[in-house]
Amino acid sequence: MALDLLIKNGTVVDGSGAPRYQADVGVLRGRIVSIGKSKDAAKRVIDASDCVVAPGFIDPHTHYDAQMCWDNAATPSPWHGVTSVVMGNCGVGIAPCRPAAREIAMRDLVNVEAIPFEVLERGITWDFETFPEFMAAAARRRPGVNLAFLAPLTPFRHYVMGDASMERAASADETARIAALLGEAMDAGAFGFSSTVLNQHMGFGGRPLACRNASLAEYQAYGDVLKKRGRGAIEVALTRQIAVLEDDGYELLDVLLAASERPVTFIAMFDRDDIPEAVRDTLAKIAPLIARGARPQTSPLPLTRELNMRNPFVFAPFPSWRALFVDQSKPAQRAIYADPEFRAQFREDLKRPQTFGNWTRVRVHEVRNAELKGFEGKTIDEIAKAQGKDPVDAFLDLTLADDLDNEFILSTFNHRVDRMKEILANRDMLLGLGDGGAHVDILCDAGYPTFLLGTWVREHAALTLEEGVRRLTGDPADFFGIRDRGRLGVGLAADITVFDPATVGSSNRGERRYDLPGGAKRIVMPSRGILHTIVNGETLYENGAVTEARAGQVLRS
Repeated sequence: MALDLLIKNGTVVDGSGAPRYQADVGVLRGRIVSIGKSKDAAKRVIDASDCVVAPGFIDPHTHYDAQMCWDNAATPSPWHGVTSVVMGNCGVGIAPCRPAAREIAMRDLVNVEAIPFEVLERGITWDFETFPEFMAAAARRRPGVNLAFLAPLTPFRHYVMGDASMERAASADETARIAALLGEAMDAGAFGFSSTVLNQHMGFGGRPLACRNASLAEYQAYGDVLKKRGRGAIEVALTRQIAVLEDDGYELLDVLLAASERPVTFIAMFDRDDIPEAVRDTLAKIAPLIARGARPQTSPLPLTRELNMRNPFVFAPFPSWRALFVDQSKPAQRAIYADPEFRAQFREDLKRPQTFGNWTRVRVHEVRNAELKGFEGKTIDEIAKAQGKDPVDAFLDLTLADDLDNEFILSTFNHRVDRMKEILANRDMLLGLGDGGAHVDILCDAGYPTFLLGTWVREHAALTLEEGVRRLTGDPADFFGIRDRGRLGVGLAADITVFDPATVGSSNRGERRYDLPGGAKRIVMPSRGILHTIVNGETLYENGAVTEARAGQVLRS
């Protein structure tokens, strides 16, 4: 019988960390059936001379929960060699959800993941209520990539507790009911659950996202759901200040590890030059927890954000900005930006930086008012000095002059090459934080796999090619318990990425597309050097474009 696909003459990097070798890879009915020199006939042959043949990349941190309703290819992830995505991170999602609570679920996504409400309102199909129904609906949409689901704690708490979930901890009875629903999700194939404690994660009406009110007793019960089943993992947004783990965060991490006896990954471990030793200090602090299965999560990208002043997500960690997320009408936001008391409170907040504190890294990207075009490309620090103003006043005065339609570029973390080499070489770090599907109109970090291979493997030699591929494939597969993917081996699923090691890469700056529901804007990150992204034996991406193939599966733990 002829093979469905034969990839010839490639350099196999199998995802285990083992040395590369030359081989052909044969595929039949979605599985790898041979690795070695092959003379078998095949319906299709790919010549991979001078190219790497690797397992499809697994992105452990995405938010495609809503986007899958209108984009079953989960772009731009497959452009970058990604064949499987883990969804439902940071405790926020859209299932389970009663019909009466749909606006609340969407507003949560607006505030936490910066997805425009109009996009969600037009795009989410709501052909589900429970979490198992949500997973079944995703399978019906014929995804292009494989989908692995985490159960996000916020909608589960809201499903049981209603509006009280945004105000308080659950009672013992409520905790038991929430745990039962999490168990139902696990039995349907979820790979664990997720949560957050971050101050900037505000939900409907500017109140704390529901999972932020969960008690340690709740977390013990939810961890026990995984312990009883002996599988799954937990993801939690834990560092209220980037890379700084406070004592209560340490305590929560300890509780989750003890209660679940399963691995826990937490975010965000970014290098920051304003607190130069933050990553080193946190890693030293949590060394005992790492030994028990804690995995800090980082991104290889220098983090750059487009800041839209109508949805100023970046400033959500600052207490002074919370009112901006309660009434998000333009008149209400204008009044706050003009308020001297707000400005004074913001200056005080900046003395305790949460996301940034350096106006030299805030640059005017775009203004609508033609009279203000001369400011484009300038930093707020430059504008403030030229105008003889405090930077906060210069920043907000320009915003008001452009009727809040202006946008800024923020360059925040991961800029020191020597420290990034140190972080990436640390095998305790889980690489991810691509955030695919989230923050769509201000950033795109989903291209981190090609950036890692181009910038950190090829250009800086921070990792070997074998280790770089392992960190994108076998490592996340092992962490989540995705058993038949993440490596190339006979009998395993034929999720395969073919790339040119001499050209693979991507810019950390995205480009604009207007392809969201209603023609709304999003930022995407194009790739270089990814020649073929193959999912379950079918080519999803080649020649710089997504194909019509939709062979992805809903993965089940």
